[in-house]
Amino acid sequence: MVRRPAVAVACLLLALTACAAPIAPSSSALSLSGSDRSDGTTSAVLPAAADAPVRSAKITGVTTTNATTGVITVIGTITPAPADGTRIHLHQWIPTTKKWLEVGHGFSIGTAVTIAVTQPGSVRDYRLSVYEQAPYPAATSKPITFAHFVWRGMFKHGVLASGGKANPQFTVIPPNEGPRRSEADLLAEKGGYVWGEVDSTGCRAFKTWLGNLTDGSALLSIHNGARPKAIASIRQLQETEGNLEAPIDGVTQLRLQATDVQSGYGPYISVESYLLCTN
Repeated sequence: MVRRPAVAVACLLLALTACAAPIAPSSSALSLSGSDRSDGTTSAVLPAAADAPVRSAKITGVTTTNATTGVITVIGTITPAPADGTRIHLHQWIPTTKKWLEVGHGFSIGTAVTIAVTQPGSVRDYRLSVYEQAPYPAATSKPITFAHFVWRGMFKHGVLASGGKANPQFTVIPPNEGPRRSEADLLAEKGGYVWGEVDSTGCRAFKTWLGNLTDGSALLSIHNGARPKAIASIRQLQETEGNLEAPIDGVTQLRLQATDVQSGYGPYISVESYLLCTN
C-alpha cells in the first residue's frame, strides 16, 4: 500500500520530464534563409565562386631584323605580368606536319617579352605561349602570319634555262666551291652575249657583285624573263668591279645577262648574286 503512491509519483515525474523535452523537427521541416522553394523542398545556397584568374598573351610586332642572316624579332606582351625571367615560348606552325613547333624563346621583363630567332625565308604563322603559372593557367596568343624575306644565293634552286649568242657559257660554281649557290661565270665570244634564268617567285629584290675579267667593256643586266628591256643594268669597264641592285616585285622568272660592248675576246663576267626571298 505504501509503494503505490511512490510509483505513481515517479511515473508522473517521468511524464512531466518527457513533455518538457524539445521535439526534434523532421528533415522536411528544415528551412535556410533564401532557400525555400514553392514545392516545399529546400537546398543550401552556396556563395558565388570567385572568377578564375585569366592571363592573356599577344604578339605586338614581328619584323625581319637581319635579312642577311635571317633573324626574326618578335615582340609581345603577357598580362598580368608573370614573374620576371619567366620563359615565353615562340611557336611556328609547320604545314607539313600540321603541328606547332617551338622555334625560340625569350624571358619576360614586366609584361614585355622580346624573342629573336634565325629562320630561312618563309611565310609562316607564329604565336606566343606561356605555361601555367599559379594562380594563372597557360595562355597562348592569337597566331600572326608573317612573310620573312631573307637574302639567298640566286642559284639556290638551280637554273631554269640558259642561252645566248656566240658560244655562250653560263656556269654556276658547284656547291663544294660555292656553298651559298650565288656564284657564276658568264662568257661568250666577241660580239656575243650569254644569259641564264632562275625562278624568282616569292622574291622582291636582286643584288650582285660583278667583276669584268675580259679585255674590254661589257654590260651586265637583269630582265623580266625574255623581255628585251632591262629592269636594271651596269656597264663595266675592263678588269673592274661593280655592284648592281634592283627591286623585282612581281617578277617570277629573272634573267641575268652579260653582253659584249667592246672587247677583243668577248664578255667574261664573274658574279656573286643574291635574291631577297621568302623561299
